[in-house]
Amino acid sequence: MRLVLLGPPGSGKGTQGAKLAEALGVPRISTGDILRRNVAAGTELGRKAKAFMESGKLVPDELVIAMTAERLREPDAQKGFILDGFPRTIAQAEALSKLTPLDAVVNLFLEPEELVKRSAGRRVCPKCEAVYHLVSNPPRKAGVCDRCGTALVTRPDDREEVVRTRIETYERQAAPLIQYFKDRRLLREVYASGLIDEISLRVQEVLRA
Repeated sequence: MRLVLLGPPGSGKGTQGAKLAEALGVPRISTGDILRRNVAAGTELGRKAKAFMESGKLVPDELVIAMTAERLREPDAQKGFILDGFPRTIAQAEALSKLTPLDAVVNLFLEPEELVKRSAGRRVCPKCEAVYHLVSNPPRKAGVCDRCGTALVTRPDDREEVVRTRIETYERQAAPLIQYFKDRRLLREVYASGLIDEISLRVQEVLRA
C-alpha cells in the first residue's frame, strides 16, 4: 500500500506512521530522515542540502523531490510505503504523482487546544529520535529512552507559544494540499483524539473502507 500521512504538529503522526508501517510491513519514509541520511553520507544531494540547512534556508523542492525519488526506488519501498512529511506543497504533490501512484492520503485532525496539550507533554530521544508522551505514551523509565537508554529532551518548538504558531502555519499551508488530495478522491480523514491503539484502529478502518 502506498500512502501519504498528513497531520499538524502534535497529532501523533510519527507514532501512527510507525504503527501503520509495522502493521502493513512497509517502510515509513520521513523527509527529515532522508535529509539527515544524505547529509551524513555526504552524497551529492546531501552536500547541496547541507549548504542550505547551514545557512538557515529551506531546502529547495527540487532537492527534496530528488532525495525522495531515490528513496522510493530502494528495494524495501517496492511493495509500498508511508510518506511522512512529504509532500508539503502542491508542487511536491504534483512531482510525487509523476513518481508513483498513491492508494490513499490519511489526514489526522484534532482541535488546536488538544494539539497544544499534547505537544507540551512530548519528549524525544536526541539519539534515535523515538517519541514519547508523559501521559499517553510514557517511557518505561521516567526520562530515559526505552530503545537506547538516552536521556529524553523537550524540543524548543514544543513550548506553547511556539506550538500555537506552528499549528497556525501548518493549517494555512496544508489547506491547499488537503484540497488537492480531496479533489483526487484520495483523502481519508481520521479524528486523532484518544488512545494510540484506538486511533490506529480508525486509520486501519478508513483504509479498509
